[in-house]
Amino acid sequence: MGQLSNRTIAVLSESGFEESELTEPIKRLKEEGATVHVISSKSGKIKAWNHDHWSIEIDVDKTLTEANADDYNGLVLPGGVINPDQLRVNDDAIAFVKAFFEAGKPVAAICHGPQTLINAGVVEGRKLTSVKNISQDLINAGADWSDEEVVVDQGLVTSRTPKDLPAFNDKIVEEFAEGVHDGQHA
Repeated sequence: MGQLSNRTIAVLSESGFEESELTEPIKRLKEEGATVHVISSKSGKIKAWNHDHWSIEIDVDKTLTEANADDYNGLVLPGGVINPDQLRVNDDAIAFVKAFFEAGKPVAAICHGPQTLINAGVVEGRKLTSVKNISQDLINAGADWSDEEVVVDQGLVTSRTPKDLPAFNDKIVEEFAEGVHDGQHA
């Protein structure tokens, strides 16, 4: 029995996610007992990007049209350049992400993952981090960006790169175990 044995977590991604940023959090969440669903715009499989080449394929558990944010206790947004670039222009993906914020549920995004949060309109006034390449985009959207291994703000967990995965994974377990944010802590 792990800390997350009664939690169901959504991992929202398209093909082109950075492999370790999806596989490592899923592995850790499952070790803690969570049920994890990979959600994407299309059924079947999504393909990983590993540094500079295409790599493994991951099964999609549910499509965005089948998934309901109400059924999940938390959301993970892996990075990769191609993946968030597709998600942030997908109305269903944006609505899915917004639903977690509206319900005060924990959300975790790493590397380029926070790009989707800009289009969801949820970064203004929040402290977060990301890969340096998108820091100006986040600042322009009103985020308080800082160059740190992991940043937590009201249930939003963000990290910069795959090197930060150990700290990121520890924090997401903690936040997903805590559950809905009550507005009392940062």
